[in-house]
Amino acid sequence: MSIAIIGGGISGLSLGYYLLEKEPDLELVILEADKRPGGKIRTDRIKGFLCESGVNGFLDNKPLTLQFIKSISLSPLKSNEASKKRYIYKKGRLYRLPESAGAFISSGLISPCGKGRLLFEIITPRSQEEDETLASFAKRRLGKEAYEMFIDPMASGIYAGDPEMLSIRSCFPRIYQLEKKYGSLFRALFQLQKEAKKTGKEVGPSPGGTLTSFYDGMEAVVSKLKEILRDKIKTSSKVSAIERKNDRYGIYIQNGEEIITERVVLACPAYEASSILESMDKRLSWELSHIPYPPVSVACLGYRIEDISAKLDGFGFLVPGVEKRRILGTLWDSSIFPNRAPEGSVLLRTMVGGARNPDVALQDEEEIVQTVREELDDIMGLDAEPELVSVYKHEKAIPQYNLGHYRIVESVETITRTMKGFYLTGNAYHGIGFNDCIENSYKLSQRILEELRSN
Repeated sequence: MSIAIIGGGISGLSLGYYLLEKEPDLELVILEADKRPGGKIRTDRIKGFLCESGVNGFLDNKPLTLQFIKSISLSPLKSNEASKKRYIYKKGRLYRLPESAGAFISSGLISPCGKGRLLFEIITPRSQEEDETLASFAKRRLGKEAYEMFIDPMASGIYAGDPEMLSIRSCFPRIYQLEKKYGSLFRALFQLQKEAKKTGKEVGPSPGGTLTSFYDGMEAVVSKLKEILRDKIKTSSKVSAIERKNDRYGIYIQNGEEIITERVVLACPAYEASSILESMDKRLSWELSHIPYPPVSVACLGYRIEDISAKLDGFGFLVPGVEKRRILGTLWDSSIFPNRAPEGSVLLRTMVGGARNPDVALQDEEEIVQTVREELDDIMGLDAEPELVSVYKHEKAIPQYNLGHYRIVESVETITRTMKGFYLTGNAYHGIGFNDCIENSYKLSQRILEELRSN
């Protein structure tokens, strides 16, 4: 049985691993357009600094991911204790994000009126709409201030998105379902805590878990999968089109090569899948083209400790949209994980662009660095010359689960169910995070293996 996976990011690589783990004789090929696999997961060691192009870790609250990491013989690295301290920038200073009721009451992030508004959440009627923007949901249930200082920067930090467009149903399905079931988030929390006492588990408003990575960065996963999959991965193999050939698929690569396979998986970004499918299925191509990917650039700046006046005792800070700054936030990477900066130095990683400020991410690298340095000077009082500068530009970065995204996914899945031996996976559909990609790859591998065995 032959199968081709188009896309060598973490979704395609982990799917290939899961398939071969159970069916080692499977005729498998993973086609990656770039010269290197891994997608946006890339780690560079420069002048002793460890720079991440994309995601810098994952939460260790998903047993499936931990099992996957163990199965490929990697040792996870938990973040430092200090990284639990997270900050929000507001009107010229950094406020620590409260982690308890007491800390919230004393916090200056929102006014007494804003805190009082939260009390009305428990009597706020549930929405009757099938979908709602994250901004609408948060303002309706929590109030304008809580939205601006808590929910808005969270949306920027996770999706680099605009909460006025992001879908609560698709971005945060658990929260959406809790309102539908309990009518109130506070009521849901109380009920879940009551039920959790019976099992001894703790339940909180956050997803829980500890941020986790690897000593040599996130690309350690890609390197290990490359080692396992070896010649199953074909890089510099950009697919231009797919054609249905009776009970098989013809895959056309830009270098002129053609691959005939019985099954094909598109594990590439939705916009690439849309282009590849244009001649084979225009309706499917059209649906996929409606998942936007705004640009995001990441600027890694390394400094000597003596040049930093601010105390970097936390994860970093996010910037609410209402502050009208030119950056989304800055992670203090060397405070989060060890081995991120040489002795006596620190590493800061700043994100710019996203759905609300795409033009900032599309500047020249020199302009991006200048923008970041000016913002860090204003926010952190950091005007020193950096030891290290490394910029990663992603013209199409994170898929946006905007209002109505679930309808696109439903339509896509309805179409693909009629296409024997054809599958879609990746972070454009059911979760953008590392954990989501691993879970989706596992589920799809189980589905494909069951189909193979039934045949």
